[in-house]
Amino acid sequence: MIIPIERYKQIIEVLPILCVDIVIRNHNNEYLLIKRASEPLKGQWWVIGGRVLKGETLAQAALRKAREELGVQLHDLSLIGCYEDANETNPFGMPTPLHSVSVVFSAVIGQNQQIKLDDQSSDWKYAKELPRSFRIKSLSDIGPL
Repeated sequence: MIIPIERYKQIIEVLPILCVDIVIRNHNNEYLLIKRASEPLKGQWWVIGGRVLKGETLAQAALRKAREELGVQLHDLSLIGCYEDANETNPFGMPTPLHSVSVVFSAVIGQNQQIKLDDQSSDWKYAKELPRSFRIKSLSDIGPL
């Protein structure tokens, strides 16, 4: 379900947004990064990901984002941790920071899959390292419940 823009603006003002991020590796153990075409992080190299939709499991959201953003199927999807950020910018230019909480997955992309970017990204590449500001907390780093 797509959230109407005015309602999404209201949500951003009062709640963190639940997302998934996917650390995708190829057969050379390199990371697939996309160059973001919109805020937050416009123009920066990042991993793919996005909001979890109502009624969707976290794994379903990760697989959907791979299909939507890259046009690919992923293999060996596994939960590796979480990432939290409060970006000063948001997609609407509002003065409210965008607070997001991401569940981070790891996955492998098949050798022969063709990348087909959607409008969320302007470019893609394989890199030896993840972006420095992408600080994944492993499940053991989160601490006792």
